[in-house]
Amino acid sequence: MLIPNYKIILFLLSIAVLQSSCKQKKDLQHAEHQMAHVEEKQNPEPDLNTLLKPANTFVVSEIPVTTVKNTRQPIEVEALGSIAYDTRQVGTISARYSGRIERLYVQYRYQKVIKGQKIMDIYSPELMTAQQNLLFILKNDPDNIALIDEAKQRLLLLGLTPLQLQNIIKAGKPSLTITVYSNYTGHIHEATANAMAASTPTEMRDMSVTTEQLSLKPGMYVQKGQSLFSVYNSNKVWAALSIYAETHMSVEVGDRVRIIPETAPDKEIWGKINFIEPFLEKGSKTLTARVYFNNASLQIPVGSQVKAAIYSNNKNAQWLPASAAVSLGRNKVVFIKQNGGFKAHKIVTNLSYGDKVQVVSGLTEKDTVAQNAQYLMDSESFIKVND
Repeated sequence: MLIPNYKIILFLLSIAVLQSSCKQKKDLQHAEHQMAHVEEKQNPEPDLNTLLKPANTFVVSEIPVTTVKNTRQPIEVEALGSIAYDTRQVGTISARYSGRIERLYVQYRYQKVIKGQKIMDIYSPELMTAQQNLLFILKNDPDNIALIDEAKQRLLLLGLTPLQLQNIIKAGKPSLTITVYSNYTGHIHEATANAMAASTPTEMRDMSVTTEQLSLKPGMYVQKGQSLFSVYNSNKVWAALSIYAETHMSVEVGDRVRIIPETAPDKEIWGKINFIEPFLEKGSKTLTARVYFNNASLQIPVGSQVKAAIYSNNKNAQWLPASAAVSLGRNKVVFIKQNGGFKAHKIVTNLSYGDKVQVVSGLTEKDTVAQNAQYLMDSESFIKVND
């Protein structure tokens, strides 16, 4: 029986299609096998020895990962502080000669004085002798210019003003008392240890209402060189801002600052960081940054509490999510991904801002680390890091 030609052709075509389908299936299986092999090389399954490692050196997990990113990060640091007198502007009134206070023109601590105002009259045997010496030379040897100039210079060095010296020469007789004038404008108080302690913000906030009488009284004696009064300039103040340790590295001299006093929220002050104290005060965990400004028009009460925002320059650095790093006291640790798990790895950090931390060394942009390192910590063992 003869088979028609078209049936033979259909049979041959069916065999060809079946062979092609089998080949495609084999090729697909081979490709899948190759992909699985490559993936196994990239993410090898941890072997038994790896799984038996202690949790404080190696952790097997599938938690999300992250990497460091080299970006420019704007920094804004919040700080609290208070307004204090600028101690650079403190003037000291000293006794330039020994003597007895005959009259006192100021009576109260923190009394307002202005430049050129009378402070006290002093009787001084030393000054009396120097005046008599000058007048004697002028009367008996008026042509001895050198000796006269020397006598005048001595009186000027002892604290007499040119006008006082001229009046003595004009009167032709010594003055029994010499008036001491203030060379400064501000609040006056005694330059004693207790008074100088008032330079702290806590005490200074009460300066404007303090009316204690001065301990110096007429009839008391003063010694040459003795500091008698200090005068604080009420218009020259600074804002002392407390910067916490985790943020002080991001604050630099020259950074712009916006200050809002709590007593006058409508009086916003803009300035810059003028000085950062290089050490921590005893019992404090913060550094103090100072912002100098003129208080003549603002009239912010000294001692007022303030809030501040410090706008630091943009920091171009490697930044890592803060949750990816764990602090071990002096060291910072991340869990870097390798060999199918995570291994504790030490890094060096610098700035901390918001939810990011700056990585100085220990990681590259190719390294992947656990996004939240807290999830990989063993609560019953210490993290072991190989330096």
